[in-house]
Amino acid sequence: MPTTDQYDVHAPALALTIAGSEATGGAGAQADLKTFQELGAFGMVALTCIVSFDPQDDWNHRFVPVDQDVIAHQLEAIQANYAGQLRTTKLGMMGSPSTIATVATALRSQDWDHVVLDPVLICKGQEPGHALDTDEALKAELLPLATFTTPNHFESEQLAGMAIETVEDLQEAARRIHEASGAAVLAKGGVRIAGPDAVDVYYDGETLEVLSTPKIGEHAVSGAGCSLAAAVTAELAKGATPLEAARRAKEFVTEGIRQRVAGNTPFDALWQGGLRRP
Repeated sequence: MPTTDQYDVHAPALALTIAGSEATGGAGAQADLKTFQELGAFGMVALTCIVSFDPQDDWNHRFVPVDQDVIAHQLEAIQANYAGQLRTTKLGMMGSPSTIATVATALRSQDWDHVVLDPVLICKGQEPGHALDTDEALKAELLPLATFTTPNHFESEQLAGMAIETVEDLQEAARRIHEASGAAVLAKGGVRIAGPDAVDVYYDGETLEVLSTPKIGEHAVSGAGCSLAAAVTAELAKGATPLEAARRAKEFVTEGIRQRVAGNTPFDALWQGGLRRP
């Protein structure tokens, strides 16, 4: 049998996403894995739920949770296989308080250098009461474990407890979210804030930086938030500082939006290969 030293052994950075499946490929775990690969990280996934757009109902979400034992088994296998090596993870769509509890238990079973939380607070396939319970569980159990969080405009308003209409509002929201969580924050204004630029705000308790690029259209693109958090995760796994990771992720998403993918949905999808050069 060949020995290890007979191979050209490469040890890429490892990155885990704990997220939902989105079958059309624009968002969710599919977007995360493509982002990891594009940025040179070895990706793995534990699926929490399956979301399918419904073409018969204005492309709204159909939401199916993954059984809790199945989630726990996925994480057990991943963490056992890469024990001592896997130290960076991204958290996406959870979907229920029970899933949040299962994931939080798995996270607490080992030490992490980086836990990147994309705080998905609303899923259109859920009943309002269930969605609220999920939101509260996320804030109570996952936000305290996060080292970096990437809330969108709506999520920033909810986590900061304030309306966000200006860049100054977004800066204040980032400060409040950091104070509440201790995590580095990349609060996303995107196209939701008036003006010619898509603006995000980074704040880690010391450094505040406004990341701004000209808007590419006036409509949100599916997968932008997932891919931004996944890009941050990949860069952190490779050794970037949180601010460096935020800057690189902004560039990654901007180029992915510029080269978006159109289908029959009323929204386009980000292409994770946007940084490639011809």
